[in-house]
Amino acid sequence: MYEKGYRTVSYSRTEATHSLRYPDINGMNRLFGGRLLEWIDEIAGIAAMRHAGMNVATVSIEHLEFKKGAYLNDTLVMIAYVTHVGRTSIEVRVDTWIEDRETGMRRPINRAFLTEVCIDENGKPTPVPYGLKIENFSEQAKWDGAEKRIEARRKGRREGF
Repeated sequence: MYEKGYRTVSYSRTEATHSLRYPDINGMNRLFGGRLLEWIDEIAGIAAMRHAGMNVATVSIEHLEFKKGAYLNDTLVMIAYVTHVGRTSIEVRVDTWIEDRETGMRRPINRAFLTEVCIDENGKPTPVPYGLKIENFSEQAKWDGAEKRIEARRKGRREGF
């Protein structure tokens, strides 16, 4: 199925850090959700491109869960990694945290799952050149969760959603 073999979850793991500034803050003095979505989309695309070694396009953002707010001068940490690989698509999980400057402890503020599709030079979907090598129970559980999300999306399309 995959001509060139497999890549691991850690191969594509991507981490980004942002210090929240005034342009990132909304009228309620919290992180603007649109800015966070921009960053989530960008880091997920980078993780998927690292895995595939080619261009990708975001086709969906699913299960976007805002858990807590973030504020001016907070240090925001985002971690993205591949959880599932299909024929042309790659699911990427992005976890967003606020990091305490004094202790280094992180509290989760957001989680999202994005589906990226590999695209060729003409912008058409093309097969993912690498499978995903699952190396532990946690990665297997995340793969299994992705399979359930994929089936739920298929069911929703069949039902007209």
